[in-house]
Amino acid sequence: MATADDVLRPDYLEGIETMSLDDVRARRSACLELETSLSYVRRLIHGRLDILANERSRRDGGTVGDLHALVEDLPAILAEKGRAGGPGRLVQALGPTDAVEPLVARLDAISPPGIVSDPTNATDEDLANQVELLVTYEREMSDQRHALHATIDALQAEITRRYRTGEASVDALLQ
Repeated sequence: MATADDVLRPDYLEGIETMSLDDVRARRSACLELETSLSYVRRLIHGRLDILANERSRRDGGTVGDLHALVEDLPAILAEKGRAGGPGRLVQALGPTDAVEPLVARLDAISPPGIVSDPTNATDEDLANQVELLVTYEREMSDQRHALHATIDALQAEITRRYRTGEASVDALLQ
């Protein structure tokens, strides 16, 4: 299982021109699996941020916290209305891989699920602290995804180059 530290090392792409096509493809697959996991964790972070923002908004409006009302409002809170679209990359896998487990564990350590499952009992300071921690972790995940996209693009460009120059053959794929 590849980690972001593995695939974002400066030497990860070193010698790409001389790697076997299978090795280049394997690296690309590892990167795509990791990208799926990072995307999944970002969605979890956004969900938590949306729940906390809703609670802060309710408090700003003078509404007393009501867990039952929060649960009823979850579909609307978690809807992705108003969220900017991503870079438009085709999803390679439908779900996260084993790489997601340490990322979710870190998310839970940074922002224990308890405050999100019942933010009505949190203090304003606790809510603000949680939002700050989540925003910081989301930025880290986003930065890793952007760097990962550059690596994926370089690997894909190498595969494409090999087919264009005849170093790789489409016929070999069909066998």
